[in-house]
Amino acid sequence: MKRIAVLGSTGSIGKQAFEVVQGLGNEISVVAMSAYKNGDLLANQVRTLGAKKACLIDPYASNRYAPVFEELNVEFFAGARGLLEMVGSEEYDIVLNGISGSAGLPPTLEALEQETVLALANKESLVAGGNLVMSKVKAGNSRLVPVDSEHSAIFQCLLGQDGPGLRRVILTASGGPFRNMPADELKSITVREALAHPTWTMGRKITIDSATLMNKGLEVIEACHLFDIGISDIHVVVHPQSVIHSMVEMVDGSVIAQMGVPDMRVPIQYSLTYPERVSNPGKYLSLEEYGSLTFEEVDRKKFRCLEVAYWAGREGKTYPAAMNAANEEAVAAFLSEKIRFTDIAGVVEGVLEKHEALDGDSLDEILAAEQEARIRAHELINRLEGCN
Repeated sequence: MKRIAVLGSTGSIGKQAFEVVQGLGNEISVVAMSAYKNGDLLANQVRTLGAKKACLIDPYASNRYAPVFEELNVEFFAGARGLLEMVGSEEYDIVLNGISGSAGLPPTLEALEQETVLALANKESLVAGGNLVMSKVKAGNSRLVPVDSEHSAIFQCLLGQDGPGLRRVILTASGGPFRNMPADELKSITVREALAHPTWTMGRKITIDSATLMNKGLEVIEACHLFDIGISDIHVVVHPQSVIHSMVEMVDGSVIAQMGVPDMRVPIQYSLTYPERVSNPGKYLSLEEYGSLTFEEVDRKKFRCLEVAYWAGREGKTYPAAMNAANEEAVAAFLSEKIRFTDIAGVVEGVLEKHEALDGDSLDEILAAEQEARIRAHELINRLEGCN
């Protein structure tokens, strides 16, 4: 039986992981779980799965719910520091990091210090600190298994392949809800419209990132680190049906694709059972049901965030960390209706224009770059809010 910790258990990935664990039965034992502030849901999850450790990050929530977990006879950890203590408190077989945003980087690094299997759904860990993360993977006995559907697909496609045989990676993108909308209409998009993703059910932040295609830009940078490939060798193609989750093209012209229904529970389950595969209680792919699969070129002028991400990835250093932090602030501002949908890319571009990059060889440098980016992003957001 594998003993696992689930970080971010009340978010989109965490909730689906909860379903997957219940379906796997006695093959998985959830030992520890964390959430940001949803103490009610975390307590229910802990009670249902029998976890013995729990952590709430938000100070108010941790104070409020500490007695609840004490009644459950659960070892309770509080705050960001407490999360790191929980990750380092036991030898887990797997740590599933489903935390949203750059807050997921420190627990990623802590998990890798424990020489465990890290099932990584927090793409920002690799965007902001890819060099740090991969150096720990290479230096220790840890194993990193990607959970993102695209990177899980690439990971699976490359199993058994000779590394030098890879020519390029092809990331598929659904195109989001606005792929057919004229560019001049994007500025009037509402939050509700942007959250209506055509194929995937995800959290609010990642859904907005998918609508701007920043999510795909983050995945490009993530793939560079995961698969040790240059950014110019990663191609993005729009695939509205989201059936082919990504592809690899080999030097002999062969293209290997991983396919399946657009359901995050599939790559989550694979990350928990790897290298084995077990039956999935969900829906299986029927090609007859889809009829046809289509592909389109990305409009990078309309979806500027993807181009910005390619630029930041090429520049390296702390540019990707600054870009990610600025994007987090811009998306939050859009969700709060402070700025327009089209302002998101502008805020990120404005922050990067002023960013004084550091090497990014330490967590302190990455955190400093993020802090600077957030301050500049807020300045730009405040100006835009006054103009809109």
